Amino acid sequence: MAIFDLFSKRQKALRGDVPDVYVYDYLPSPLRVQIVHIWADSIGGDSDYYDYTHGDRVRSGYKFIVDTLCREYGIFQLPTAEKYQDRMYLKELANFLLQEEDVERQLDVVELSFRYIDRLTREYYLYRDDASKIADNAIDELNSRFKEHGVGFQFIEGEVIRVDSELLHIEAVKPALRLLNEKDYQGAQQEFLSAYEHYRHGKYKESLNDCLKSFESAMKAICDKRKWPYQPNATAKALIQVCFDHDLVPSFWQQQLSSLRSMLESSIPTGRNKLSGHGQGTTPTVVPDYLVAYMLHMTASTLVFLTTAEKNFK
Repeated sequence: MAIFDLFSKRQKALRGDVPDVYVYDYLPSPLRVQIVHIWADSIGGDSDYYDYTHGDRVRSGYKFIVDTLCREYGIFQLPTAEKYQDRMYLKELANFLLQEEDVERQLDVVELSFRYIDRLTREYYLYRDDASKIADNAIDELNSRFKEHGVGFQFIEGEVIRVDSELLHIEAVKPALRLLNEKDYQGAQQEFLSAYEHYRHGKYKESLNDCLKSFESAMKAICDKRKWPYQPNATAKALIQVCFDHDLVPSFWQQQLSSLRSMLESSIPTGRNKLSGHGQGTTPTVVPDYLVAYMLHMTASTLVFLTTAEKNFK
């Protein structure tokens, strides 16, 4: 459904009463209500629940989401479930999202439900011709609502991703995930998503470790695609050298962009090695979140560069 620029929204914008920084520790109640509305448009709402033609499909969708959450949480039903003889899964899920106070569990619901919309409701073409368009619109509206409320998350490639800089996110993170979505880079994609997930949960050292793993996996995938030999235990530095030796970056660029090798060799691996790769001794190493955010975006930019260079390699 289209997002309307209501009078009240325009007035808030004129007064400057709009978020200018992202928040990560809660989902506003109006946002959660809007998410339930998006479910109704894409999976089905109250009027569809007992529809003779589509009711089973709608009920099975919400049942799958609720059952998955219950199994993962180790419970038999969500805490907000009402004691109906015939469980109302839509109502149970909606009430849980609206009443749950833990933002990570709120995001569990968002991620799982929109993953269902993204991957399974597209199969509704058997019932409606525009099923895939409805799924795309649902995801677009969710991401627009996140921005509208100043909440620093986006749903991309089946994952809820933390956003720190809108420009960096658009120019680096989204292209990286799109390029890594190819089967050759699945390992690198999983590790990059894992780095973001660790970052979202405040596990900054683990995030840096997965940044490096993703960087190395991408270079190994490129070497495998091009049949460039490398040692199985090759480190980032050795893999960079293989890529340069085979002119993944043309020699005249290597000379003019002398800082590129320094960035590739030192920025991602060194950030990881100094802060998370070795024993921390008697004093725990503190990794600041802003530095990890920088490393994530640097990793994303480097992955875009490498995978795009491989695509254009002659």
